[in-house]
Amino acid sequence: MGPPIVVVMGVCGCGKSSVGRGLAQALGCAFIEGDAHHPEANIAKMSAGVPLTDADREGWLAVLAGFIADADRRSEALVVACSALKRRYRDQLRGDSARVRFLHLDGTKAVIADRMAARTAHFMPTALIDSQFADLEAPGPEENALTRSILLPVDQIVADACGYLTNNGKAATATAGGNA
Repeated sequence: MGPPIVVVMGVCGCGKSSVGRGLAQALGCAFIEGDAHHPEANIAKMSAGVPLTDADREGWLAVLAGFIADADRRSEALVVACSALKRRYRDQLRGDSARVRFLHLDGTKAVIADRMAARTAHFMPTALIDSQFADLEAPGPEENALTRSILLPVDQIVADACGYLTNNGKAATATAGGNA
């Protein structure tokens, strides 16, 4: 099948960047920070506490899907951090690739709020937590997704994801010990 392409997904403040960087390092591949590819208009909107619409996300998701398609064509591994909150967003990111897997970082609103309140230098305000959870459609079993609790240490999530990928994304390991 080739090397994996992994989208680390979840609501704001769940740890996508930290887990994504750790997973990319473990896999020896490139990491793409999805937030770095938002257009200025999206960043301004979120900074002002206004949730993005599907139309706002369309171009951003197309850019990230392009990175994924390029890695797929070159048979390269890749890790992308992207909220990918809705099934249709994940379908767009996946495209025609059978190699794309999702790592869903799952946590409660209370834990997410605490994390977001503690972080600095990010445009996403805590005021958008409710909209993120309202938009979240947890991945179904047919989506090649592994769900892990954000309460687990990053190195444990990375190790679990590596095991899942080594096992070709078998569902039997997808939820063991990892839901919040």
